[in-house]
This record gives sequence, C-alpha cells and structure tokens, in this order.
Amino acid sequence: MISTKTSMTLEQLNERTMKMMQQIGGKSPHATGTDGRYDDLEVDWWTSGFYPGLLWLMHDMTGEVAYREEAEGWGRRIEAAFEAHPIVLHHDVGFQFLLTAVMDYEQTGSEDGLRIGLKAANYLAGRFNPAGSFIKAWNGSEKKGWAIIDCMMNISLLYWASKVTGDPSYGQIASLHADTTLKYGVREDGSTSHILSFDPYDGSFIESIGGQGEASDSAWSRGNAWALYGFANAYRHTGTEAYLSAAKKIAHHFIAALPADFIPLWDFRCVDRKNPPKDSSAAAIAASGLLELEDHVSVHEKHLYGEAARSILKGLTTHALTPAGSEAILTDATGNFPIGRDVNVSLIYGDYYFAEALAKVNGWKRRIF
Repeated sequence: MISTKTSMTLEQLNERTMKMMQQIGGKSPHATGTDGRYDDLEVDWWTSGFYPGLLWLMHDMTGEVAYREEAEGWGRRIEAAFEAHPIVLHHDVGFQFLLTAVMDYEQTGSEDGLRIGLKAANYLAGRFNPAGSFIKAWNGSEKKGWAIIDCMMNISLLYWASKVTGDPSYGQIASLHADTTLKYGVREDGSTSHILSFDPYDGSFIESIGGQGEASDSAWSRGNAWALYGFANAYRHTGTEAYLSAAKKIAHHFIAALPADFIPLWDFRCVDRKNPPKDSSAAAIAASGLLELEDHVSVHEKHLYGEAARSILKGLTTHALTPAGSEAILTDATGNFPIGRDVNVSLIYGDYYFAEALAKVNGWKRRIF
C-alpha cells in the first residue's frame, strides 16, 4: 500500500465544497457535461439526495451555517416530487431520504425530518416481496421480480426506522433482503451480480442479469462497492457474522483487482482492455465502505482495510480531482457504460462518498447508512 500524506485535507475539501455550493445553488445535480458543470435533473431522480447530503455532511464536520441553510428543505422538496408523481417511487428512496430528511433529523432534531424519513421507510418496506424475500428495485411489469445490488445501501433506511421507532419489522425486512442478496448475488470469489431476477409470484430465483456491468458473470466495480459497504453496514446494524464475512470477501476481491493508481475499471472483467474507462465513484464508495469495515474487525485486520481505504483516497486525490472551474470534485467516473451514459464525467454520488470517506478519516463518527 502507499502513503497517504498527499490526500486532500478537510480544509481543502471545505474550500472546494463551499465553492461548489455557490456554483450549483438550487440545482439537482447528477453528472457534469464537457464544460465541468453539473446538470439539473428532476428531483425524483435517484441521485437527488447526494448533493444536499454533501452539504449536511460538511455542516456536521465544520459547523458552517451556510451548508445547513442550503440543505434544509430538500427532504420536503423530494417528498413533494414523489407526491406529485407517485408512480415513479423506487427502492432508491433510501439514498434520497437518508441524506436529506434523516440527516436533518439526526443533526437538528427536526420533527419534519423524522416524519419524512419514516414515510420513506414505509415506502421502501412496501416494496418488499415476501415470496422471494427481496425488495423490488424498479417499476414496470418486466421488472417486478428484479432486485439489485445497490439496494444493500438503501436498506439502512429500514434499520434506522427500527432504531427510532422501536419496531423491529423494518429491520427484519432489511435483513431478509440482505440474506437473499448474499445467497444469490455474492459469488465465491467475492465478486457480485448487479441484477437478480426472481419469479414475483412464487419467489424462485431465475437468473443474474448484467445490468450496468458488462455481462451477467462480470464484476461491475460500483456494484461491488455498493455490496462491500452495504454488508458492512448490515453487520453494524445487526451483528450478523455472515454479513461481516461477506463484506470482507467482497473487499478482498475489490482490493486485489485495483490497478496501480487505485481507481478501478468500470468493470473488473471488461473485455476491452485497451483503454477502458475507470470509475472514480466506485473507488470513493469502496473507500468509505472499507473505513466502515475497519471499525468492525479485529486489531490484526484493521490495517488491511484502513490502509486500502487511505490508498484509494490518495489515488483519487492524485489522479482524479477536477480542474479549476469545475463544479465537481472528482472526474473520471462512469455511470452506465453499456448504454453509453455518463462516461468519463463527474458524478454527484462520487463527490459525496469521497467527502464522506475523508470525513471518516478526519474523525467523523455519525453514521447515516
């Protein structure tokens, strides 16, 4: 592993994020264009929580009132978008409301944040298919039996709901989904599948689907990062050893597959090796997940996961920071390569998890996921 002396400091992150906030304003950013400026998507898009989540994170770390003032109200804004178009509800309400309403409640005690967070948890719990013990990812008749690896992060909303209400049923749903994902979505070598297809009526497993990975048996790096972090979180919430073992196995696969600059290819098994795009967002998610894992292992294992996380952060700081004038923090991210969407751009969730990992390195102890 490499030294971390040149990783970004909290002061540098604060400077960048403050400038970013001034540039973005009230936009709902997802990806940058060639000019380095973020787009402005509909507020019901799955990534709408990451920008306000970044602001809440920085408020928690720095105490800067400006961050809180800009972040407040985002939970209500996303809630209103879903109430206007309820058919678009999906499993990513976890990402959207953990980083807005729940962040608000956890930092300020906002009763509105609590109300909206629990409302979102009920949305997510309502997507649970008891026949197959999975949370349905998306809508549409052809997808009604689909579960995806990303949801391992969203189930933290259900664990949170159990904690604040004392009702174990939310967490039980989360763990049943985690069990199903572990059984069908995590391979022996620690790689993971993106989409799992089940018969929605009897719950029987049908097949793995490549999704945003190159193939059904490939290793989409961001999916591996979601799983690494998600199972580490599930262990923190439940103490279930199988989840900790899964997180370790996935972490070992991820670390072993990293190139010299510590920024993974978009898919670890992509066929085209001439000039494949990388994914800095996968690196950032994995770094934060590895720091979570570091907290839960024996003293003899802490060095492995902690040093890997810090090496990834140094790699991102050295090779993937955006140039001056960009509204983003990280470049060289890949959204959905198989359909050619958002390739070699900045992605708002990459920026969020990079900041979250740096916050953890600097002693941030609050856990939202």
